[in-house]
Amino acid sequence: MRRLSLWMRAHPMVGDVLLALLLLLMDLLTLVAQANRYTGPAWYVALPLDVAMVAPVAFRRKYPQVMAYVILVMTVPHSALLLGFGSATASCVALYTMVVYVGRRQAAVYLVAQAVVSLLQVWAGWSPGGWPPLVFISLVFALCWVLGEFVGARRAYQAEMEARLHLLETERDQAGRIAVAEERGRIARELHDVVAHAVSVIVVQADGASYALRSNPEQAERAVRTISETGRQALTELRRLLQVLRNEEVDGEPRIPQPTAESLADLAERVRAAGVPVELSIDGELAELPAGVSLGVYRIVQESLTNTLKHAGPGARAQVRVRRTENLVDVEIVDDGAGKARALVPEPDLPGGNGVIGMRERAHLFGGILRVGPRPGGGWRVHASFPVRLDP
Repeated sequence: MRRLSLWMRAHPMVGDVLLALLLLLMDLLTLVAQANRYTGPAWYVALPLDVAMVAPVAFRRKYPQVMAYVILVMTVPHSALLLGFGSATASCVALYTMVVYVGRRQAAVYLVAQAVVSLLQVWAGWSPGGWPPLVFISLVFALCWVLGEFVGARRAYQAEMEARLHLLETERDQAGRIAVAEERGRIARELHDVVAHAVSVIVVQADGASYALRSNPEQAERAVRTISETGRQALTELRRLLQVLRNEEVDGEPRIPQPTAESLADLAERVRAAGVPVELSIDGELAELPAGVSLGVYRIVQESLTNTLKHAGPGARAQVRVRRTENLVDVEIVDDGAGKARALVPEPDLPGGNGVIGMRERAHLFGGILRVGPRPGGGWRVHASFPVRLDP
């Protein structure tokens, strides 16, 4: 039964054709029942009029307004020749259709037209029974109007619900795309920070080992050990990142590749082993920072020291200063690398490559600020400031 209902809803004209055939059958049965005392036109006149009276009902949803006025015109000869109840029934269907599918104003105009035609028929004596049938049909018209209002309101409600569902689906898809883009950006930042730092250290140490291999085997051996340790650490972080992507859990909690600001000492030691002296200064307690802020501090320092390794040149030194106050974490990384002889004016908003873009995204993600640029007299400066308490 439900399948039939759904099919009929998908093919509404089929139901309208069946309704028109039912009205035609009622008129034909009336014509047959009154055959002995029928004094009207012959059947070859009555049958085409009956068909013309009910045929517009089959097109009531496709052309509701045209259908209604065709029925209004056909009610005059149909009622005058006493051909059955098709005229009254079709008129009720037309009024209902006008209320549901066209609008109240057009339906009211149509109802007035129906009333005028009915009064003219009574005045001309074409309406059998006089006024009582007219009162009854008026009550039926009122019922059809109320039913049309109810169905029209229900259709409007369903249309509104469908529009809202469509909007919700669109917003859900958009939110999904934004979430995917944010996750891709996060993964790209993590991969860049992990791989760029490790590869930079490995390249610097490998170059040093190749120069010292014959003249200073002990130094070359230390460089190779540093390469090995750095590679293992990079592999460990990459494995953890892959486990996060696969939603793998250990002991009921996801393993997240999140070094913290407390790991800055180890980071500075690795960079020193790679050949760049690093002076680390920490003022304040970093243990209770929010996880995102702590990771952001670590990654910005890591990226800055990696850039020093890659671009500062031989003999460069770096200073890392982290100061924690009640409301802010202030991070500054400076080096005295390539360009010592140049006197440059700082340009805090210089654009950069992927590393600088990643640092700026991390800072902005947690409501912080980032300034990157050359120092007066040479070298490079990175300054970031994070709020300690994130807004909810």
